[in-house]
Amino acid sequence: MRGLDKLDRRWAGDRRSPSDRRWHGGEPRSPRGRLIVLVLACAVLMTLDYRGGADSPVEPARAAVGEVLGPLESATATAARPFVAIPQWFHTQGSLREDVADLEAENAQLRQQLATTGLDRNRLAEYDALAESARNTGYTVVPAHVIAIGPSQAFSRTVTIDAGSDDGITADETVINNDGLVGRVLRTTSSTATVLLILDADSTVGGRIGSNLQIGFLSGQGRLGQDANLVLDLVDDSLVPAADDVVVTWGSQGGAPYVAGIPIGRVVSVTSKPRELSQQAVIEPFVDFGALDLVGVIVPTGTASSRGLEAAR
Repeated sequence: MRGLDKLDRRWAGDRRSPSDRRWHGGEPRSPRGRLIVLVLACAVLMTLDYRGGADSPVEPARAAVGEVLGPLESATATAARPFVAIPQWFHTQGSLREDVADLEAENAQLRQQLATTGLDRNRLAEYDALAESARNTGYTVVPAHVIAIGPSQAFSRTVTIDAGSDDGITADETVINNDGLVGRVLRTTSSTATVLLILDADSTVGGRIGSNLQIGFLSGQGRLGQDANLVLDLVDDSLVPAADDVVVTWGSQGGAPYVAGIPIGRVVSVTSKPRELSQQAVIEPFVDFGALDLVGVIVPTGTASSRGLEAAR
């Protein structure tokens, strides 16, 4: 009975539930003790696994865990992959759009360069030829580009060039290109000039036949294209120009409006004028007026102009 009374008092002093009580020599085990036991168990397992190698006693457990968790990991990765790839997708799309824009801009620039290669090459050749003419003749030439053609309704053949009085150009100056005589300056503004072409019906140019130095007057017919010819009336009516004879300018007093020695064209045919008992020659000009672009205005030597070819050589 005494033993039962002691046991009842011990139960009365320990109010924990039976499931929470762990006896070891009559006292509950401490958390530190459980931790030590777990550490020792882990150390034992690691030692056995290391020493066992391929025959490790832990290998069956590891394989079983892999068989269970492997499919779950694979399924989770497959399900999460689209969501994980979204930021990368946006970054890639943005980078690709930038690359496409850069390539399109580069292609447009290359297409433009390819499209203008012929124009640039022709203009460079014309400029070089015009500069060579300036060097050979000793004239100062102001280069300019044709920027407008006079309307046919005005009954005159004129063009507008992008150089004017600010470039040292004045009225009644000779206009040439690398092929020959173009015309003369009619009037100027500060930045442009109007040029009367030798094809104009009111244009008259003094010309000289290169083979015999005979002089005459060339008149325009007011036509462009294939019929853009000139008519030469020689001073000596008894002379008959030969086919392919070259005609050049014989010059004006003071070089205005035409300087001497500029090629005009060649004789293509000769017709008779029975009433006047004279011969009239048809001259094909050297200049292609349908493709007129770069021209040069001959100005007096020493003219102040930043565009003068003589000063630039």
